[in-house]
This record gives sequence, structure tokens and C-alpha cells, in this order.
Amino acid sequence: MKSGNALLSSYGTTIFEVMSRLSEEHGAINLGQGFPDDRGPADVLQTAADALLNGWNQYPSMMGTPDLRQALAAHAGRFYGLDVDWKTETMVTSGATEALTACLLGLINPGDEVVLFQPMYDSYLPIVRLAGGVPRFVSLKAPDWSFSRADLEAAFSPRTKLVLINDPLNPAAKVFDRAELELIAEYMQRHDALAVCDEVYEHIVFDGRRHIPLMTLPGMRDRCLKIGSAGKTFSLTGWKVGYVTAAPHLLQPVAKAHQFLTFTTPPNLQAAVAFGLGKEEGYFTGLAAGLQAKRDRLSAGLASVGFDVLPSAGTYFVAADISRFGFDGDDQAFCRWLVAEAKVAAIPVSAFFVENAPTNVVRFCFSKRDEVLDEAIDRLRKRFVSE
Repeated sequence: MKSGNALLSSYGTTIFEVMSRLSEEHGAINLGQGFPDDRGPADVLQTAADALLNGWNQYPSMMGTPDLRQALAAHAGRFYGLDVDWKTETMVTSGATEALTACLLGLINPGDEVVLFQPMYDSYLPIVRLAGGVPRFVSLKAPDWSFSRADLEAAFSPRTKLVLINDPLNPAAKVFDRAELELIAEYMQRHDALAVCDEVYEHIVFDGRRHIPLMTLPGMRDRCLKIGSAGKTFSLTGWKVGYVTAAPHLLQPVAKAHQFLTFTTPPNLQAAVAFGLGKEEGYFTGLAAGLQAKRDRLSAGLASVGFDVLPSAGTYFVAADISRFGFDGDDQAFCRWLVAEAKVAAIPVSAFFVENAPTNVVRFCFSKRDEVLDEAIDRLRKRFVSE
């Protein structure tokens, strides 16, 4: 029998699926995969239900419904001062991963080099390679997940087509500061490169920080494609509603890829997201404040158990160094041991690296109900403190 696609077949089961299966097998609390366990905002849910029962349930426009695209343009102006033409610069996708795939397939030609910051979300590299791109890696360094001018100098070349940046950064809970973004922008302009900006956690930043889209920096408006996610903004990850904002010359090839992927997205969900993006300021600040409190709750608990907790500037996650436990094995072995022995699931951060991976850092998700976080800490305390 002839085999399937060699590139995709070479990848194993995602680490999220592996750890979730182990969590179920051991009856563990799953702090591995990143999704909230509440119902999301009631008014957004009600809008989706009403639109399903009373609205249009046939194919909407491939680019997205006008009301959602107008809401996206208004959102960009409201939060970031961007002047966006909803008719030519916005597109709705079936999730941010589809947006990412459409961007990479639409922009990369075989042989183009793509700069990737690791740790990175696990879908990035397979899609880049499927599009024929050649990855060049910048390894971020714990505990603050920093990088240097020398790192960019080594990664960029005349063959660099684009940079893929996740900000806020999922695996490491990093929020890029203006100086870091300006350095990236400098190298993009020097090498005439584009940027695909995965900004799904844009409203989940902590400690008074403000998310700065790379697109807002001088010279970047026509070089960046900004990806957002209703799943993260409204704690409704199962809805899979994403969106892309970009200049027309960038969005056009991406739309052509999108039409051969999912083509369109359920119209009732689009109606609800359009409503949600127009919610009052208090919703968005409350989202960040509520998750910051959960970050602090879990971080304090992990520290009390003996973990060396690393800074978490945004996202659903906090990372922790396991070195002080003296565990005989790497982070992947530790996570397998932890789910079996303490009945708590985490994710090894090395799973988000291709090279130069640290083997002493694990990631926990805190976007759970307080009682779930407390029970997880109780289980960890029984396993570690009693020893």
C-alpha cells in the first residue's frame, strides 16, 4: 500500500492529546491543554442562540459576514488606533489555526525562509514545512524568554520571507515589549520581510501591561497580518472563530488559500462575535483581571509546593522550573510521572522546541475554576510536601 503524506506522517500525536489521554487514564486534573472551564459570557451565548434560531443559516460570504468584519475594523480602531477598511482588510476564518494556515499557504513559496521563535505553538512548524518554507529558529531563553540582536542576525537572511510571531506567547506566557518589537521590525525592513502575527491572547495581558500589535509600529502596517481569536477573547474555544486583519495586497493571497480550506464559518457564531467585540471596556479589562487572579492563585500554590515559578505576563499559562526537585529525567518524563503519581497533568515545554530545548521547564494552565486549581495544588502538596 502506498503511504500518506510523508511530511505530516512524520509528526506524532500532539503533546496536548497525549497528556489529555494520560489525564483521563489516571483520573487527573488536566492543567495541560489550554481552555477555560466556564460557560463564557451569557449575552454572547444568547446572541448566538438567537441568531441560530432566527437568522440566516446558509453559506455566508467567504470573507465573513459584514457585521463581524465591521466589528473587527471598529475593534482595531478602538484598541489600537488602526484605521482598517472592513471591506478589503478583514477576513473571518474557522479558528485562528485556519487563519494561520491560510496566511502561511497564501504567502510562502517553496524555499522561502521563515523565522520562528521557539518555544512555539505546535502547529507552526508543520504548516511552514507543508507550504515549502525553510524554518530558521530564534531560541528564547528562560526565565524571561529573551532574545538578542545576535539571535536575529543569525536567523534572518536575504531569503527571509516572513517572521511568525506569537504575542502574547502561548508556551512561555511572554508578552513582547516595544523594544523587542522594534528590533524585529528593524530586521524585517532590512530584509524586506513580512510578519504573520498570532495575537489570539491580545486581551489577556497582566500587571498593567498593554498589548502592542507589531502592525502598529512605524513601517509595519503594510507588512503585518494580525490574527485574532474569538475563542480566547470570549472563553469559547470550541467555537473556532478566528480572523485576519491585513493590508489588501497581503490579504488577497491569504483569502485564496482560505477559500480552499474551510471557505466559511457558521453565521450565527459570527453574529455573536460581532456583538461581543462591541462590549463595554469593562468586559475586556475584567477578562484580564480575572485570569490574572487565577495566575496568582496557581503560581502561589506551585511555589508553596516547591516549584520555581517563572514570570507569566499573559495567556492562560504559567511555566515552572523543576530543577530543585532533583528528578531523574527530563521535563517529558516528569510530566508523565506527575500525571500518574500526583494526578495532575502539565505540558513539557521542550515539546514546543525543535532545537536547543530546555529540559527542566513544565507549563500549567490556570484558566480553570478556583476549586479546580485548589484541588490540583492539594494533590501536588500531598505528593511533594509529604516526601
